[in-house]
Order: sequence, then C-alpha cells, then structure tokens
Amino acid sequence: MKNYLTLVVFAGALATASFSAWSVQPLTDSSDTSQLRPAGTVSVSRASNLDDLQDKLAEKARQEGAKGFVVNSAGGDNHMYGTATIYK
Repeated sequence: MKNYLTLVVFAGALATASFSAWSVQPLTDSSDTSQLRPAGTVSVSRASNLDDLQDKLAEKARQEGAKGFVVNSAGGDNHMYGTATIYK
C-alpha cells in the first residue's frame, strides 16, 4: 500500500511538471521577448470573453510550438476575435 501511495504521488508530480512544460505564456514586454524570435501569427474567433480569447490564442500558439505569444488585437461584442504574434 505504501508503494502504491508513493507511485500515485510521483505520477501526480510528473503530470504537473509535464503540463507546465506544454503551457504557453502570454508575454507582456520587450524583456520577455528579447531571448525569443517572432515565428508568425495566430488568430481565433468565436470566443465568449477576453479570458476565453486568451485561452484560445494560447492553445493555437501551443499547437504551433511557440514558447509565448503577444496579443496584437482583440475585438467583438457577443463573439470575440483576435490575433497574436507567436515567439519561439
């Protein structure tokens, strides 16, 4: 039983570590992007609010292999849309 508990705790820690390795962070200023290079843009639409828009942009950036992104534009009323520059 003790070995099982240790395995469960280890698996949880490993899952958390691997999830953070895949997350893409929004970049806020030039010091965030100084070590990275721009690698293109992504765009999304049909977000319900700004948080949803940022989450969708982060997912698209992750799919493109980016380490971070900077939101260039956001707009809309009932359905938000936006673009972001991705950095690798």
